[in-house]
Amino acid sequence: MKNEEVLKHRLTKHVSSKYVDAANAMRSKRDQQKQRVVAYVESYDDIAFWRSILEQVNHDQLIFEVKLPGNGNLNKGKKQVLMQTIDHESLGKNMIACVDSDFDFLLGDATRTSSILNQNPFVFQTYAYAIENFQCFADSLHEVVVKSTLVDRRNFDFNSFLEEWSKVVFPLFLWTVYYYKNYDTHSYPMYAFNKATMLHYVNHRNPEKMIDAVKKSVTKELNILIHRDHAAQKQVDLLIPEMKQKGFVPETSYLYVQGHHLMEGVVLKLLQPICAELRKEQELEIKRLAMHKVQEQNELASYQHSQIDAELMLRKNNDYKDLYLYQWVIRDLEDFLQQRK
Repeated sequence: MKNEEVLKHRLTKHVSSKYVDAANAMRSKRDQQKQRVVAYVESYDDIAFWRSILEQVNHDQLIFEVKLPGNGNLNKGKKQVLMQTIDHESLGKNMIACVDSDFDFLLGDATRTSSILNQNPFVFQTYAYAIENFQCFADSLHEVVVKSTLVDRRNFDFNSFLEEWSKVVFPLFLWTVYYYKNYDTHSYPMYAFNKATMLHYVNHRNPEKMIDAVKKSVTKELNILIHRDHAAQKQVDLLIPEMKQKGFVPETSYLYVQGHHLMEGVVLKLLQPICAELRKEQELEIKRLAMHKVQEQNELASYQHSQIDAELMLRKNNDYKDLYLYQWVIRDLEDFLQQRK
């Protein structure tokens, strides 16, 4: 495959080492004994994510700096990061790569890219599809609502909903993984899965009906796939134990699907009406308790000024440290530091 072969080229070997040398020369006296390690990431959004993770494992001997790939252009993305680092003589010594897993964690060693992510000790991955999956961690979503609305009342069970949604989409997602694992991105592409599993019907007061709507759509897609490629069903089922070893079971599907789809097509579609309802209730409570019109207007203005958009708060969410995939990333980085001793 063309995209896989391009990783074999050794590019920009001198650029990164010169950058590290220059950065080392600018250190304060306090940091003279520390070694700088550059962590290359895919995009601007990834800088804050990986910065927060690296801070968890930083120690007295190293200084991490999170950076986009260079090479004199604005190109970004996983391929760019891997091309700049994977064959570089400084990889592991003063350079690491930190990228989204996408499908590569689930694919194992099926492709050159997935093999690099799963075997190279100096390339760190999210294990979840992307950072959006971390930000949509079910245990953290109530906190997102509270920070957005400043109202601490549970009017929706995110854990139960995402677990049920995950169980419904699991068999269809297995078919997607099966085809991608066999170098087939056309028989059932990701966009088809996303279209079938997004929330077309949204009513947070009736989660069962939302789940039923997704189940109807998924069942229709499954019937088409099985009718078209009945012989593949057995091979799809054989993936289940392999996926289980990667933490991908029916209840956790939402952590492995495309992160943008999960955030835009599922979680935000829930968050926005949930937050709107809580804000409306709080404003009615302010009006009820106000002693006079001026107090009401001042209190409403203060409350509305203090609110934060739900989407912005979700994208800033970093309350996912209890997620097992986060712990796996921390483990990998700790192993890296241990090897340097």
